[in-house]
Amino acid sequence: MPDRPPLENTLDALRAEVGAGGTTRDAWLAFTRFGRRRFETTPTPDSDGLLFQYGTYAFSGRPMFTVDLTQQFDVSDDDGEHAHYAQVHCELRFGPAPDLDALGSFDSWFFHDADEDLEEWFAAMADRLGPLLLDRTPCETDLYEETV
Repeated sequence: MPDRPPLENTLDALRAEVGAGGTTRDAWLAFTRFGRRRFETTPTPDSDGLLFQYGTYAFSGRPMFTVDLTQQFDVSDDDGEHAHYAQVHCELRFGPAPDLDALGSFDSWFFHDADEDLEEWFAAMADRLGPLLLDRTPCETDLYEETV
């Protein structure tokens, strides 16, 4: 797939899209641009997926409402076998708020090569964010990658 950039460039590409931050809407629009890009992956239905999830978690020791926008890639070894997944995250964290806690938790996956409609998925996830989150500014934004 010569027209697709290598996976090593994903975090830099996400950082370039998200920029200096802003509202949830800004991060969401950046993630949709990033999520439309295709990178060099194995040509299987689950090799390039987008994950949208939110909920109140205490990962850093204090409860925060977190919106996690993730792209996951299947990484194969030299024999073409699954080795691990690489995930690139845009995490938006908000201080405790009853209206956010009331949203509970939610997650949804989209896979590029699974014959689903990306624009429909993006629209449905934007609806999940709704005005309650889209116009809110997170108190923390973290862009990172990890191996899972």
